[in-house]
Amino acid sequence: MDYIKPQDVLEQMVAAGAAKAKLAVKDLLVRGFLGGAILAFATTLAFTATTQTKLGIVGSLVFPVGFVMIILLGLELVTGSFALIPLAVLEKRATVGEMLRNFTWVILGHIAGGVVYAGLFYAAVTNLGHSMDHAVVQFIVKTAEAKTNGYSALGLDGMIAVFAKALLCNWMVTLGAVMAMTSSSTWGKIAAMWLPILTFFAQGFEHAVVNMFVIPAGMMYGAHVTFGGWWLWNQIPVLLGNFAGGVLFTGILLYVTHAKKEHAGLRKQTKAA
Repeated sequence: MDYIKPQDVLEQMVAAGAAKAKLAVKDLLVRGFLGGAILAFATTLAFTATTQTKLGIVGSLVFPVGFVMIILLGLELVTGSFALIPLAVLEKRATVGEMLRNFTWVILGHIAGGVVYAGLFYAAVTNLGHSMDHAVVQFIVKTAEAKTNGYSALGLDGMIAVFAKALLCNWMVTLGAVMAMTSSSTWGKIAAMWLPILTFFAQGFEHAVVNMFVIPAGMMYGAHVTFGGWWLWNQIPVLLGNFAGGVLFTGILLYVTHAKKEHAGLRKQTKAA
């Protein structure tokens, strides 16, 4: 059997968080760059499927391919780390400084990866601007405007909505990272992590790394979005919501229930001895 029990998964979560916190800046940037670019590939794949079929669920079914590649290759995805590194800090196997260092450099890598892919995608599908009516390009433009101007038009309600969508999103995304740890086989990992990633994308929740591609790409392709609008009405609240969802609903709650049982079992063994 390749199934790994939850208590053992929890230990993997802490160990993974500790290892990520110790990575060199070079590795954080490179792995963050690749993670951002691969997720951008998956996003345009999903948008292609959606525009071709007119069914959003089809795009959602194929989007997890990017997450799978990132996890299996051991790359960095800051949203997944939001559940893992805080546990390492809690267990005193990493420091707050190391955690913030990871988040900062990986985010910079994600943005670079997303922007580089946006430029290459633009060159590939528009013939360097000669075919701006490409369906996916127009879809990206509309999505970028909806993810920024759409929220700003609602004021405080928009800010609350984008935060809630980000929180719900990363509850699932971090579960994807954790579910990959429930199997020791490649196919088992793929099947397990596919489920929560499909769940978040199909419902239109807000993922910070996806947005690090979609919004700057939309701006590059002609969306009426300002740099300040990108960060104020999406990127900052989405990062905060993603962090809250990952650390609270996946990291802390799994820690509370499974660490308690694990420690209780150890106490019983000690008494018996």
